[in-house]
Amino acid sequence: MAMKFGIIVPQGWRMDLVGISDPVEAYETMTRVAQEAETLGFNSIWLFDHFHTVPTPTQEVTFECWTSTAALARDTKRVRIGQMVTCNGYRNPSLLAKMASTVDVLSNGRLDFGIGAGWYGNEYQAYGYDYPEAPERLRHMREAVQVLLKMWTEDEAVFEGKYYQVRGAINQPKGVQKPHIPLLIGGGGEQVTLKLVAQFGDACNVGHLDPEGLARKYSILKKHCDDIGRDYNSIKRTVLYNCAIGATDAEAMAKTGYYTRNIPSGRLREQALIGTPDVIRKRLVEIEQAGAQEVVIFMQDSKDIEPIQMFAHECIQ
Repeated sequence: MAMKFGIIVPQGWRMDLVGISDPVEAYETMTRVAQEAETLGFNSIWLFDHFHTVPTPTQEVTFECWTSTAALARDTKRVRIGQMVTCNGYRNPSLLAKMASTVDVLSNGRLDFGIGAGWYGNEYQAYGYDYPEAPERLRHMREAVQVLLKMWTEDEAVFEGKYYQVRGAINQPKGVQKPHIPLLIGGGGEQVTLKLVAQFGDACNVGHLDPEGLARKYSILKKHCDDIGRDYNSIKRTVLYNCAIGATDAEAMAKTGYYTRNIPSGRLREQALIGTPDVIRKRLVEIEQAGAQEVVIFMQDSKDIEPIQMFAHECIQ
């Protein structure tokens, strides 16, 4: 099966709508990129789930993830739509299940539901959410994914956990996809997160890894699957990369300044997709050989359209 490709649409969180002062035009820019990606043959479009910019909060536009997901579900026709990833701490999981079911219907069954434990402490505190330590956030997520699955598969969902309780919740419609909306769990934590993928996930996502690191994560996921008798190949393996493409190497490297935040090692060429189309094609072969089935790219300049056109024409086979 040929590797698939997804793209993060410009949403503002990573300063990718800077320079567009009219918020209506900023949204129209986001949806134009989504529609162009669909036309170009991308398999999926994705949104971040954040409320204000990173790494520093600013007054720049940042569109909310789930309302934007719903809007893009109606603005597109074929491409799949997902979150990279929904922050579990921002919404009750039974509400999230209801929201997702509605969006799956709005999109005629094109939703991929991505979830993670959350990490952006500044944002939690600014919006008044509790921000427990990472182990507790992961315990929250472990319960949340079970609530989601019950809401998507049972007539009257019941769950009694430490953090969440659901007592006969009815969720109609449940969505279009069967047996339920695909559940993607984001993160590369080897002892907890990847184990949750093996137990509950339909897909995983890790990010910003060289081929050796990526292969290691997938091997650990496979071991977790083997330990519980799960078919490793039943889990879709996705990976997120920053991408800067240019006609020359210098042109591509000139676009990479913002990416160092995600790659503190400074190994941009190994842990991102940087360079001419020929260089990126070679990197994609390595990534596929490491076990990835879908590559999701973030382009700081996607709003300019031409970079995603170049990637699609030159790198999607």
